[in-house]
Amino acid sequence: MSLPAVLLAAGPSPSPTPSETTTPAVPSLQDAHESATQAAGWVEQNWSTWLAIGLRVLLILVIAAVLRVAVRRAITKLIDRMNRTAQAVDGTALGGLLVNVERRRQRSQAIGSVLRSVASFLIMGTAALMVLATFEINLAPLLASAGVAGVAIGFGARNLVTDFLSGVFMILEDQYGVGDSIDAGVASGEVIEVGLRVTKLRGDNGEIWYVRNGEVKRIGNLSQGWSTAGVDVTVRSSEDLDKVRATIGEVAEKMSKEEPWNELLWGPIEVLGLDSVLLDSMVVRVSAKTMPGKSLTVERELRWRIKRAFDAADIPIVGRAAPLIDEEPTADPTAGMAAPSAYASTTSPQSQAATPLTPPSVTK
Repeated sequence: MSLPAVLLAAGPSPSPTPSETTTPAVPSLQDAHESATQAAGWVEQNWSTWLAIGLRVLLILVIAAVLRVAVRRAITKLIDRMNRTAQAVDGTALGGLLVNVERRRQRSQAIGSVLRSVASFLIMGTAALMVLATFEINLAPLLASAGVAGVAIGFGARNLVTDFLSGVFMILEDQYGVGDSIDAGVASGEVIEVGLRVTKLRGDNGEIWYVRNGEVKRIGNLSQGWSTAGVDVTVRSSEDLDKVRATIGEVAEKMSKEEPWNELLWGPIEVLGLDSVLLDSMVVRVSAKTMPGKSLTVERELRWRIKRAFDAADIPIVGRAAPLIDEEPTADPTAGMAAPSAYASTTSPQSQAATPLTPPSVTK
């Protein structure tokens, strides 16, 4: 075989030139057609899954929105019905025993706000979890993290949580409301605002107390049901009890028939009897059932009338035992003291005469 034949059989040899570059292959129309066919097949295989997920998410959101609106509207109607019931009984005899309209309105608004917030949180939170589950997302780590975060927040803000829960139960149980006079232990006064975290009280001197609901351990409500006005009248032990009782009875009968005391008094003014008997005085107890929060007003007016009636009937009111009067003349406190001595003064003649003589000095 000749040399040219061998070279032709071996094929063309690569060029040793390093500067030669290869041209990238341009995809042909057939390659593009194959890629489009594969993409279309993938979309055709998965479009039904996507459509099902989208429809499921849309259905969850629509149901959650409709349910939230329906629940909030039902709560609002319930609160409005409570307010209409309070307005219907206001001004009647039954309304006097119940809480006032402003108190019922604030209480119903607070309850409605809490219920709406809780309902929205539960409905939308459940919908969000269902949407995440639709996308096949593992919710276990998310729920575990939320639990840990909730525990950490609970430890860090335990006072805030305690105040909030205490406020919710105080409002739901209707322990007190706006206009009530209460004794909360840490402060006392008239309630001017009830919140889920703080209650505002107006004190007797006009000051405003901000009391955290979580710090209230006991509550004494002085404005629910009825109040009791009690007056203690102290007279001499030698006074005629029948006369005292008759005088107080006349005052009670006259006061019960006058305006506005006939509305403030919810029962007759009664003389309960002797509360205590001492050697020089005795205490007569007078009591009456009054409108809530009006006991102090009735007590002041009753004391005023009893004092005037006793003055007219010549019945003295005593407060404590009178001091004993000594009829003997008071002795002179200087009677037992000796007269001052003349020798006490150094300039007196007696003192100078008693002074020893000084011997004359001898000169050498």
